[in-house]
Amino acid sequence: MIKTKETAENWVRDAETGNPISPKQQPGYYPGYSTLGQRKFWDEATRRTVEDRVYNVPKIRFFNEIELLTMTAVADRILPQDDRLPEFRIPIVNYIDERLYEDKIHGYRFENMPPDRDAYQLALQAIDDMARDLHSKPFVDLEPMQQDRLLKSLHDGKPLAEHDFWKKMSVERLWHMLVQDCVNAYYAHPWAWDEIGYGGPAYPRAYTRLENGQPEPWEVDEQRYEWEAPPNSLSDHFEPMPSDHQSVSGQGGTH
Repeated sequence: MIKTKETAENWVRDAETGNPISPKQQPGYYPGYSTLGQRKFWDEATRRTVEDRVYNVPKIRFFNEIELLTMTAVADRILPQDDRLPEFRIPIVNYIDERLYEDKIHGYRFENMPPDRDAYQLALQAIDDMARDLHSKPFVDLEPMQQDRLLKSLHDGKPLAEHDFWKKMSVERLWHMLVQDCVNAYYAHPWAWDEIGYGGPAYPRAYTRLENGQPEPWEVDEQRYEWEAPPNSLSDHFEPMPSDHQSVSGQGGTH
């Protein structure tokens, strides 16, 4: 069973006081802004598409129970949402599950990667096995810092524990796919648009103030505040990129 980790130690900190910042319905620098508040200005097809992302969340149909627990824990570390109230967290895993269930791909597949469905199932099994090898626990039962260190080893392309699964795919490509899918699902959601002050679909009304960074009449001014990641994560740790680093972006070696 996945552990409940709704504790203040997982909350972001006020950079000046060090005090935890309580979860909010809408974190970010644009309090009170709502992209959905502009829906009456959209055409019907746009309005239906955007509203479905809030009101018609796809059911889990691809991941099995164990895979779902592991994938949820992985997504929670790649893109933490502890600054959001639980009922206003974006269902990242549901949209990744939908993509895999419908067997949708990004238009290409790298030659050193299996099909996305196979890659996810192999990777989630490997991540769980690594956790058991290192800590004698499944990944979902590890402490946040332990989870971060395990995932960082995938980010670095150097898994902390050997596994036959890593011989079947590129660890770097896998990490890139995990992050890309999490980010795509998160920032396609209107609650994420509220967080970053995105004005929403421009059609048919269009944007009119394109110069000097001026907001549109329906947008709100940015209200910045300084915050730090919780101490039980690696989010604020910075490492310079090695000189021999090669990007895994682009479509070289695809078919």
